[in-house]
Amino acid sequence: MIKIIIINRDFNVRLDKYLKNKFTALTQSFIEKNIRKKNIIINNLKTSAKYIVEKNDELKILNFHKEKYKNKIIFKKKIVVPNELLKLFNKSIIYENKNFLILDKWPSISTQGGSKINTSIDDIIKKISNQYRLVHRLDMETSGLLIISKNLETAKKFGKLFQLKNIEKTYLAICEGKPKISESMVELDMKNKFEKIDKTETYYKVLYFHGGVSFILFKPKTGKIHQIRKVSKNLGSPIIGDNKYNSHSIFKKENLMLNAYELKFIIDNKDFKFCTDIPDHFNLFIKKNRLKSIKKFL
Repeated sequence: MIKIIIINRDFNVRLDKYLKNKFTALTQSFIEKNIRKKNIIINNLKTSAKYIVEKNDELKILNFHKEKYKNKIIFKKKIVVPNELLKLFNKSIIYENKNFLILDKWPSISTQGGSKINTSIDDIIKKISNQYRLVHRLDMETSGLLIISKNLETAKKFGKLFQLKNIEKTYLAICEGKPKISESMVELDMKNKFEKIDKTETYYKVLYFHGGVSFILFKPKTGKIHQIRKVSKNLGSPIIGDNKYNSHSIFKKENLMLNAYELKFIIDNKDFKFCTDIPDHFNLFIKKNRLKSIKKFL
């Protein structure tokens, strides 16, 4: 059975979010699978989960069945954002204009919510304004620069910049061991959650090595989940504090030593470059292990 919906309300959101609101029983994996198989199309064209639905779009579901596309009662947990987190968020803003802000995210807070997440950056920005949107993600334990748009138009612009790989990202990591080659481009095939292969590219350079510990700079050309963490492990120099990819570390009690250090991009014909301060947990580790200051190598 084919179902056609002409969108005239609840538009200006991602297609996957629109479908979840419309048919609350649908899972994210079901939505992405059926978009990929062209069972869900927009204006008779193949689309994607992140497509922003617009007024008068024609949404066509080619495998519609009431048992699959149905609603169920969902009791949403009310998100309460503590005042101390709001204060920390505001204190962590390093740049802001009318269209976007740059946050120096602290470790231990998730970018987006989940079943085991109490409060996320997404919860905090929605508390400030429903217009605010995340345009990319950082792992919970990764600190550093995060872009937040203040309106849909700017979110679309950043989405295009990421798609075209026109945002230059630089990460700093403190790793165990040292790669055999001190500077190179790594092309690594990684399995995604659908068991398909994603091809990734990551430039790295060893800045300093002492006592079995390396400072490594990473510039990912692609943006896949855990890309830098997996590349580090593949190089034989897993990141300190990474309990997933460095479970046999001798530094068991350390926080994840990965920082989104620098962002460069052009938007609205203006050049932007942002850098973080070296995070406190980096400096503490460096001091404890009598290493040189990482700033000397930047």
